[in-house]
Amino acid sequence: MAREIDILTIEVGSTITKANAFLRDPASGGLRHVGQGFAPTTVALGDVGIGVRGALAELQHTSRRSKEGAEVFVNSSAAGGLRMTVHGLTYNMTARAAREASLGAGAIVKLVTAGRLAPTDLDEIRRIQPNLILLAGGVDFGARDTVLDNAADLARARFGVPVIYAGNAALVGAVRDLFAGSGSEVLVAPNVFPDVDVLNVDPLRTLIQDAFARHIIHAPGMDDLQRLTARPVLPTPGAVLKAAEIFADVLGDVVVFDVGGATTDVHSVTDGSPEFAARQTDPEPRAKRTVEGDLGVFVNARHIFELVADAQWQARADEVRAMPATEREREVTRWLCARAVEAGARRHAGTLHDLYTPTGRRQIVRGKDLTAVKWVIGTGGALTRVEGGAEILRSICTGPGKHLLPKPEAQILLDRTYLFSAMGTIADAYPEAVRAVFTDWARQAQTGSFCPS
Repeated sequence: MAREIDILTIEVGSTITKANAFLRDPASGGLRHVGQGFAPTTVALGDVGIGVRGALAELQHTSRRSKEGAEVFVNSSAAGGLRMTVHGLTYNMTARAAREASLGAGAIVKLVTAGRLAPTDLDEIRRIQPNLILLAGGVDFGARDTVLDNAADLARARFGVPVIYAGNAALVGAVRDLFAGSGSEVLVAPNVFPDVDVLNVDPLRTLIQDAFARHIIHAPGMDDLQRLTARPVLPTPGAVLKAAEIFADVLGDVVVFDVGGATTDVHSVTDGSPEFAARQTDPEPRAKRTVEGDLGVFVNARHIFELVADAQWQARADEVRAMPATEREREVTRWLCARAVEAGARRHAGTLHDLYTPTGRRQIVRGKDLTAVKWVIGTGGALTRVEGGAEILRSICTGPGKHLLPKPEAQILLDRTYLFSAMGTIADAYPEAVRAVFTDWARQAQTGSFCPS
């Protein structure tokens, strides 16, 4: 048996569990990837630990390295990940800002409401059974009544899950008082929309991830998995966005497509192009994530078939596999992946609109401008393990049109060994090592020799 590894990452995905082993490289300051193992995620069997043990066994067999003594990091999106509902005062301000922060933290936002909560909204929250509830509303020292009415309604409903308050700073004490005795812990973050046209999402993102680690048992067996690590268990999408932020800081603006069996997540880190900045109608966060819950290439493949409505491909729905083994199965996965990337890119990107004013027509931008993106990264098993991933990503690099997409000269990078989320998982502990890894990836990509390791 070769010497022990230094760092072990475990990702419990919706369909596949992955384990990665690394050695720290004192010479470069980076990391050397020395082993990998995969196994089906075993939520359906009542214990995700079965899949974790399978992935670790494969890693040990293929790498001939022991995990004993390794520093362990874990991320998870099993069993639906972190379910949240978000409640603000107006949609274009606090509700949208709160939703941006929640998605950026790695949450699955199941419901967004604006204004006074209706009885049907409370019924829907009860049906969703969220892991966290986010209450926002009002700029600092602004609107009060609707925010307090919503807090009272949520407290009376006694949902029994943590409530994060990120609204009007003047109401923190009153909100705490309303939830006293409700069975819900109240966590307070700075206002996500403290003033008009001012977004403040990063503190809330951090608090949501902390709450995820402290309060959420994501799937059967995850409490046992927590014992493997001294670090918080991160939501996988939050880890991917963290990696994207570091990548952008080192190498330039980036958009990352993570195509999975259940969802397609799109993460971007960019301020957009100066050309369109003056036409932006609403502030956008620099780091943004959108999750498309209907765009999965296995669990939700039927939604893509329905969305595209191509009879020829719909007839091949029975060839969909979590891990395609034949060329025909890979062909179907490739087609599903291409459609997921196309739809996910259009939904994530901002759009150009004509606005007619008394002085004439002018063009405005709504949403995220991706035209300044220098790198387009593909991660996730479907996009990186089936032939044609680079071509799929290249197809959406058309530049500004109705949708503000990356330009044709953007560099394509495929995370073929599926390490991007692992980098985000260890980024807080080893930021410089992750920066060194990404710098090496870019050097390899630009010389045509890219193979992440």
